[in-house]
Amino acid sequence: MNISKQSLEQCFSSTVVSMMQVPRRPELDSFTLALPKPALSALGAVQKVSKKDPIKEKEGTTVKDECEEETLNREDESDPSVLASTMDSKLSPQDSFSEDSLVSEERSAQEAEEARRKSEEEEAAAKERAAQRQRLATEELVQSERNYLRLLQVSTVTIRSNLQKLQPPPPNLDNMFLYIEEVIDVSSRLLSLLEQKQVRPGDPLFLETLCNSFLSLSSDIEAAYKEYLANYNQVTLLENSYKQKEALWNEIVKAVKASAPEVNATSLSFFLVMPVQRIARYPLLLQTIQKHTDRGHPAYALLEETVHTSIALNSHINEYKRFREVADKYKKTETLTIKDKINRLNTHSIAKKTLRLRQQIKHETGIVPKLVDEEFDALEGFFYVLEHGILELLENVETYLHHLQGFLACKTEEFDLDMDGEKAPVCYKEITTALRQWILPTFEKRMRTLIHKPLCALRDLLVGPRNLIRKRLDKLLDYEVIEAKSNLSYEEQAVVNAYRTINTLLLNELPQFNGLALQMIWSMLGTFSCLHKDLASDMEQLFQSFAQQLPHSSLDPGAFWEWADSAVLERARSLETVCQGVEETLNAPYIQPLSPSSQRRLKQLTDKHGSGKIYQVVGAVVGSRDLDLSLAKGELVAIISEADTRGDKRRWLVDAGGRRGYAPSSKLIRYHQPAEEPPPSPHLMLPESVTGMRRHSYTPESRPLTVTSQPFFQVLAVYDFMARGNHEVSVRAGEPVSVLESHDKRGNPEWSLVQVRSGKRGYVPSNYLTVMPLGLGPPGSHQSYW
Repeated sequence: MNISKQSLEQCFSSTVVSMMQVPRRPELDSFTLALPKPALSALGAVQKVSKKDPIKEKEGTTVKDECEEETLNREDESDPSVLASTMDSKLSPQDSFSEDSLVSEERSAQEAEEARRKSEEEEAAAKERAAQRQRLATEELVQSERNYLRLLQVSTVTIRSNLQKLQPPPPNLDNMFLYIEEVIDVSSRLLSLLEQKQVRPGDPLFLETLCNSFLSLSSDIEAAYKEYLANYNQVTLLENSYKQKEALWNEIVKAVKASAPEVNATSLSFFLVMPVQRIARYPLLLQTIQKHTDRGHPAYALLEETVHTSIALNSHINEYKRFREVADKYKKTETLTIKDKINRLNTHSIAKKTLRLRQQIKHETGIVPKLVDEEFDALEGFFYVLEHGILELLENVETYLHHLQGFLACKTEEFDLDMDGEKAPVCYKEITTALRQWILPTFEKRMRTLIHKPLCALRDLLVGPRNLIRKRLDKLLDYEVIEAKSNLSYEEQAVVNAYRTINTLLLNELPQFNGLALQMIWSMLGTFSCLHKDLASDMEQLFQSFAQQLPHSSLDPGAFWEWADSAVLERARSLETVCQGVEETLNAPYIQPLSPSSQRRLKQLTDKHGSGKIYQVVGAVVGSRDLDLSLAKGELVAIISEADTRGDKRRWLVDAGGRRGYAPSSKLIRYHQPAEEPPPSPHLMLPESVTGMRRHSYTPESRPLTVTSQPFFQVLAVYDFMARGNHEVSVRAGEPVSVLESHDKRGNPEWSLVQVRSGKRGYVPSNYLTVMPLGLGPPGSHQSYW
């Protein structure tokens, strides 16, 4: 292309003219000179281009293009390479924007990569720190468990043995260390499981081993710690009792310091409180390990379960401790005097008991339905059945032992009944001696140890559940009153909590108690059978040693047992006959002699009311109420009515021979009067042959008694007589007496002045005496015909 100089000048001049005609010129900040910069990067060029104003850029394009064309034309003539370079550097706006975007993306990618690298480094450092903290927390749990176990072993072995060596040893020392052996056992088992796997806290498998070990022992941990914590209050009370004795407490402190000088302990509670603190620390340590454990860890789920288990353990132990405190509070039995009970009365207790009584009356009348708990009602009914059975069984066992003692008290082998030379009686005597001195005492001792003593302990254990059941009824009545309320006060909420606690405690514990009590009853019944089996075996062994020396030992078993049965039945009938005779003699009516005035009253009352209504006073009666009579012992009365006006059968309306009033029925017995009057008092000067008539009060028949005349006679008392004053004297039936006067001071022959063997003198009824010849014995020992 050939461009002339003249044409270029024309073009330039026209361009200048046209520019001078444009009213607006591009601003300096939007005009960019294309100057070469060696250090300018492509990104910087893109940024500068992007800052231009599109409108202003359009306005300045014409001048710039024309100048560039002119310059190009000029340079093209002189230097083609410059022209090509100028054409290459001339870019459109779209190409410039694309280049700037690429550069910006590259820089953003570099910054993101650098940020990612830093984040990864920080995350790795955080994981390292978490792993370090997890390892430290795990090591702390294991190491603290070892130290805890070591101190417990020091307290139970060293300190306990040193305290037992004190003279005298502290009272109830074993109760201080109650249930601590179980705690030591479960702690040592936990450490043993960790050591069996042979992994260290830094090992990835150690966390899984720790969790599995804790979970496998969770039930044992709960069982050991809940009993120890429930008993810890008793430990505190016992230690406080030691502190009240200054000399004893100083010895205890000295022994504790000497046993464990490295810990500088000054009391037993320093060691005994450790289980209380340790069980509460397990959740804290496990939660710390969980906090620094990555969720992607293989054992994280197992660790989370272990944490929840440790928290649940503490919750269960606290609940059990609360139940035990409620049980200990209400199962105590207090022996209060009337004064103590009156002192405890106040407005609050009176109001509370009034509300309970009102609620109970509403239940009985059907005004308010009773809250029914079928499960508890069944448990309560079974408990009372067990209680009745235990008390009945204990009463029967005590009666059995009482009869056994009575049998052992009969030492028949000590009496020599002139049986020397008779082989059978001698053998029987030796058998009886062996039974009384060896076999039966051993049997009695085993009975008391294996049956009577456990039964007594079981009877004492019934007190606690019985008191809790009664207290639950009281709390139930209080609970029913406030059950329907929506908003409860603090006191009402305490009542609700107390009822629910007692009810839950009984529902949980009463089935176990009933089951164990029933198991003990069956066990004792089985033991009772075994004891009798052993007794029969010992007696059989004893009898076999004497079998050859006894009669009928040569008989065959069938004939021997037939003889034994017949002999036993014969002796049983003989014994029954003797028992009936003794019973008839003992049950014979006892007749107290009557004074003349009493005889007149008896006749008066009999004529008026009949003999079936006559009763005798057996004890002095002092009237304490209106219309009550005061009666002396032995006085006769007639029954008008066997109840008072209110229907009370304990107070009878009686006629005392003119006076009428009430008397207690327990002080009255039916009077058995003789069919005929007793014979008159015998005279000291008797004829050679005397035929008299005498009647017993219980024998309606009468037969003549023939007394054989002998040179000497004696006067005997026929009936027992109890003196009722200083002028009378007591005699017993068959007792010989000396008759001083056959009448009293007034000449009345119904009373005789006698002297008994002791030398005492006094009056007795004359019809209570009889004359018998010497040598015939008392009246009850000879044959009488009436």
